[in-house]
Amino acid sequence: MSMGSSIHSSKRAPLPRHQRQEPEYVCDVECIHPDLVAKLEKNAIDWETAVELSQIFRVMADPSRLRIISLLGEGELCVCDIASALNMTQSAVSHQMRVLRTSRLVRYRREGRVAWYALDDDHVLKLFTQGLDHLQHTSDEED
Repeated sequence: MSMGSSIHSSKRAPLPRHQRQEPEYVCDVECIHPDLVAKLEKNAIDWETAVELSQIFRVMADPSRLRIISLLGEGELCVCDIASALNMTQSAVSHQMRVLRTSRLVRYRREGRVAWYALDDDHVLKLFTQGLDHLQHTSDEED
């Protein structure tokens, strides 16, 4: 193939949608809106913040930890009560608490030989309840 024909072949008209391999949920044409893109770039969270936020969601993505958060939404609890309510061993709960505590989603205090846990702040409960609200909203739409 000569150099001229390869240049010519790259300038072919786009295939009709039904002949393309691209999914339907992409633009049919490239139509960048510079003013909008500039605003979006200015308002996008920085990479470091995105990494930290993804860590929070990664920690919350575990079903056991979500169940623990749901209980702690009721108030401060000791490990024994959490383990009993969730039918888990104290060791398993303690492991999950360590992950939640490291991510600053829960806090604890010791009272003698008892470890008491609570959600770190109201934001944790808001994240949890917003997720539940979204789940309920999407399941209502499916019905």
